Amino acid sequence: VTLHLNPISSVHIHQKPLVFLLNSPLPLVWKLKTERLAPGIRRVFFVSLGSVVQFEKGNFSLSAETEEKLFPEKNEHLLQWAQKEYGAVTSFTEFKISRNIYIKVGE
Repeated sequence: VTLHLNPISSVHIHQKPLVFLLNSPLPLVWKLKTERLAPGIRRVFFVSLGSVVQFEKGNFSLSAETEEKLFPEKNEHLLQWAQKEYGAVTSFTEFKISRNIYIKVGE
């Protein structure tokens, strides 16, 4: 699955930390494609067991962290866990089948 990350239109370059929970019932390879995300900013990708994140060439991967995590099975439990762990969830999306996911990040 390719995850496309771009800032919202009102933000020229996104310069804040991000945390993503990438959950799947089967192990996946998450291919990351980014545009206009500032280098050197901490970005964390938690993936379900057996999954990996592949970064594009460049220095984005130097400030990104990937960690395998055993997530709660049901989406409502995952959402509750994320809210408890991080205090807020700005976006929650579920897909049954997808090859490309487009996410706008920003304020």
